[in-house]
Amino acid sequence: MLNQQIKSGLGILAMLAISTTNSLEAQKSKAVTNLDKAPRLVVGIVVDQMRWDYLERFAPLFKSNGGFNRMMSQGFSNDNCQIGYTPSVTACGHTGIYTGTVPAIHGITGNAWYDTQLKRNVYCSEDRTVDGVGAAGASDGKMSPKNMLTTSIADELRMANNFKSKVVGIALKDRGAILPAGHSANGAYWFDAKSGNFITSTYYYKELPNWVKQFNDRQIPDSLMKLGWKKSLADDVYLQYATADEKNYEGKPFGANQRKMPYDLTRGANEGFGKLSTTPWGNTLTVELAKAAVLAEEMGKDGVTDMLAVSFSSPDYVGHSFGPNSWEIVDNYIKLDEELGRMFDFLDATVGKGKYTAFLSADHAVAHVPGFMKENKLPGGLLDDKAAISEMNAAIKAKFGIDKLVVSLTNYQVHFNRDLLDSLNADRKAINQFMVHYLMKKEYILNAFPTSEILTSPMPQYLREKMANGFLYNRSGDIQMVLKSGYIDGGATGTTHGLWYSYDAHIPLLWYGFGIKQGRSNKRVFMHDIASTVASLLKIQEPSGNIGNPIEEVLKK
Repeated sequence: MLNQQIKSGLGILAMLAISTTNSLEAQKSKAVTNLDKAPRLVVGIVVDQMRWDYLERFAPLFKSNGGFNRMMSQGFSNDNCQIGYTPSVTACGHTGIYTGTVPAIHGITGNAWYDTQLKRNVYCSEDRTVDGVGAAGASDGKMSPKNMLTTSIADELRMANNFKSKVVGIALKDRGAILPAGHSANGAYWFDAKSGNFITSTYYYKELPNWVKQFNDRQIPDSLMKLGWKKSLADDVYLQYATADEKNYEGKPFGANQRKMPYDLTRGANEGFGKLSTTPWGNTLTVELAKAAVLAEEMGKDGVTDMLAVSFSSPDYVGHSFGPNSWEIVDNYIKLDEELGRMFDFLDATVGKGKYTAFLSADHAVAHVPGFMKENKLPGGLLDDKAAISEMNAAIKAKFGIDKLVVSLTNYQVHFNRDLLDSLNADRKAINQFMVHYLMKKEYILNAFPTSEILTSPMPQYLREKMANGFLYNRSGDIQMVLKSGYIDGGATGTTHGLWYSYDAHIPLLWYGFGIKQGRSNKRVFMHDIASTVASLLKIQEPSGNIGNPIEEVLKK
């Protein structure tokens, strides 16, 4: 039934594309790019929460015509790509890939941050001046890229040809669609779990484009959830790549009684579509919308390079719940490989094989579940951030008589009420020193120091630079905490990410298609080198805050 729905929907969209062929041919004068020297389409792929080692660990499971194998064998792999800042989280990663810079410059210092000027927590893509479009009461639609302080490579592409290029961002998560697409995008679309619709905001359109409405009308999420989540392989194969399927330290996103694969995704009365995001079907849904966008927006069909920014959010939901050594994460990547292969087949047929360039990276990687670490006698543990705030405030009050000085513990930083400190004319140096000594006694702390002393605190230069690159005064805290390896801020089940360690910061970087050499390299490169490499390929200006360098070994001369 699903295949029939997909074929039917794509057939309609294909007819729409064919009907516009004559008008496109009549607009030859629109062409401003010599397509012998530039790709018709750039496809940016971000896998939300992907460790670099998955490419090697799961390589025997990837199909010859799958996406990962195709990119590895026919394209270029930068095997030592690192995140050059902290914290290693979704919003910072998506922004860093497309802006070529770091939070200290592009301003997205976390998925959320405590804003010292607004005196409240701010979500990375929140915009209270706009409204959601595409679902009744879509409060999650009040989003835009306004908090991003620099241009993206997508913005630079648009400006390079007087805004003739089309740029579209797609993801289940709003931040995964909005931030990569930049300020001047033709559209960004994300998933509303309550309605099962892809939505946008009035920042882009007053109402959804017809092609998105038609896509939503197909009700693909409902069809996918009825299929459940079934295993791709025999049990003995999973056991070669992961621990036992059922572990007490894994999350239970589908209900307390569903403890191992396969999973029943049947929706209850008045239940939304949230479960879909924590399954490989979320990747399927993302690919289908991406394909619909290419057809309906006629991307790659004229002489102007277009850009499609696709983020796969489901691996992050799956990874948080089950961890890197779970059957679920193995199954997710097997199925994602297949989806990527189908997407490349589609692009070969519509844009043209060798006529587009694709890159694939990740916004961050992930730590192992602390329970898994303990089970295998490896270092790791937990930080309860809510309890920590209460304990810090109690300690400060007992020492200095100041109540509720700590207002947030976000992005591994302690945020003080700076206005309160000013009004009391408090001794900040003494308070900072007290907090550092207090934190250094905690089991989970490797290091702590005032953020004003990032560049002078004793630590390796590599780590100092990462901390400095993530700091922006009005969006960052007063005391930096560095957790010990294997420690996370979380609960007894599942895992997370955000630290500087290799398990969080070593990400894949694959290149494929037009203008790309075949090969691989272990030379260290950084996430913020991606945008300048794309700019070099397209021969356009790099983003305004760019600090990266083109990875020359990737590009054909």
